[in-house]
Amino acid sequence: MTADPAAGYPADLLELAETYLQQLDFRADPRAATLAEAMRYSLLAGGKRIRPVLTLATARSRGADPRAVLPAACALELIHTYSLIHDDLPAIDDDTLRRGRPTCHVAYGEDVAILAGDGLFAEAFRLLLTCQQGEPEPVLAAVTEISRATGVQGMVGGQYMDIAGAAADDDDLRTLHALKTGRLIEAAVVCGALLTGADDVASYRAYAAELGLLFQIVDDILDETGAAAELGKSVGKDRAQDKVTYVSRFGMERAAQLADQAEARARHLLRSLPGSAPDLLAVTAYIHRRRR
Repeated sequence: MTADPAAGYPADLLELAETYLQQLDFRADPRAATLAEAMRYSLLAGGKRIRPVLTLATARSRGADPRAVLPAACALELIHTYSLIHDDLPAIDDDTLRRGRPTCHVAYGEDVAILAGDGLFAEAFRLLLTCQQGEPEPVLAAVTEISRATGVQGMVGGQYMDIAGAAADDDDLRTLHALKTGRLIEAAVVCGALLTGADDVASYRAYAAELGLLFQIVDDILDETGAAAELGKSVGKDRAQDKVTYVSRFGMERAAQLADQAEARARHLLRSLPGSAPDLLAVTAYIHRRRR
């Protein structure tokens, strides 16, 4: 295992996404300038931009120019950021630290944070529908994929299961995290395939589903073992809130084994995808060996 979890991470794709995000203009009325500032405060707080990088990496694995799918890729980051803002609110996780600095509601107030999340979600679809180039059919397919991934059949439904404590058995736990975390990761890979002409995305979806599971198991481990200074967010929150996680359900050792197994399955499924996918392999490795 390399000492640096980010070794090999596709830095050029990360830079593409970061530059595009920094240049976004929400065209806010001057009287809503603080709202736009709050949106940018959370959006530009850094991170590895895993979701947009996955979209860009998938496009490149299919022989396409990653820049061709930048609007869709970055729309996913807007949606992810909106979900973090709302997850951190006092009514849900009541968190005060995100990406190494005060959460949006701490910095701007709960009312502004709610609107900042709402604004990012709406701007994501504006970005998709006005800036993503391509034939109408694949663009519409990507919009449909993302809308399903973020609604009751995806992220929002999974978040509800989480706050409702609806994980009575192992299948429930996997379903909860497949919806809450996995579906947006799945959408990132699938959209990269759809927008570059893939007719059948089943193999991409299968790979991404394992990647989403891997991400969540490692996240659960980090909540127990990570340091706030390294992670840039609070740790121990799941245990403090008595949430069911892979660690609380299976124990630390077994959770680590499950992460190893999910990573092996993801690598195996990655080999079945067409073309060469070194970037996707690097992102898979990064997710597996984040500080844990």
